[in-house]
Amino acid sequence: MARDLSDVRFLTVAEVADMMRVSRMTVYRLVHSGELPAIRFGRSFRVPESAVVQVLRHHVADSA
Repeated sequence: MARDLSDVRFLTVAEVADMMRVSRMTVYRLVHSGELPAIRFGRSFRVPESAVVQVLRHHVADSA
């Protein structure tokens, strides 16, 4: 099953933190715990936007 990566939008840790309204350290904790999937490029991480949306939906559903 091939997936076209041109449709995937990758976000920086700072962009994810803004989107989730948390600190960058919180994003790093989520990435390192495996709760938020990310790809490492050198010394930085990139997070698929769809993964951020999925995590936010999951946490909103749990709190409802």
